[in-house]
Amino acid sequence: MRMLMGRSAMYSIVLALVFATTNVSGQQGAHATLVPEASRTAAPAFQLADSSGTNKQVTDYRGKVVLLNFWATACGGCQMEIPWLIDLDSAHKSDSFIVVGVSMDTSYEGSKSADQAWSQVKPFVANHKMNYPILMGDATLITSYKLGSVPATYLIDKQGRIAATYNGVAEKSDVDSNVNKLLAEQ
Repeated sequence: MRMLMGRSAMYSIVLALVFATTNVSGQQGAHATLVPEASRTAAPAFQLADSSGTNKQVTDYRGKVVLLNFWATACGGCQMEIPWLIDLDSAHKSDSFIVVGVSMDTSYEGSKSADQAWSQVKPFVANHKMNYPILMGDATLITSYKLGSVPATYLIDKQGRIAATYNGVAEKSDVDSNVNKLLAEQ
């Protein structure tokens, strides 16, 4: 007997399987080389809600260097990155820089709705004193950002183009170096 499933259910299952294999012992110390400016492509568009229900788009951050971090509450590698993401956001508060976290808990934890995922994510964010904006991701991001696992981090330049991609736990000094180079660009 053949079982048919909807696209959303399929994405949830695939993402859950991929994320289930991502733990603290996964790829650590990931490095990325900045893509030359002429070769950068636009960051895929999204419209995602923050914890207050306000919709945010990638274009809302135009003019800033954006560190877009895809994560989940049960991801060990994601938890390793949080303290230095907090530090990085604080260190560059006065610059044209922002860290934006995108929780993939709706797919990873199999939540039935964003509200159900927020009930888990909000206490996690408060517990970890995350000082940067958190948005709730959805299954469309798996395809548009070509997510294979979390954590996954994208550096987006001031023009809204992807300048670097980190798959796995990113190396803090490498990210900081690339952020400084992007901030120096006109």
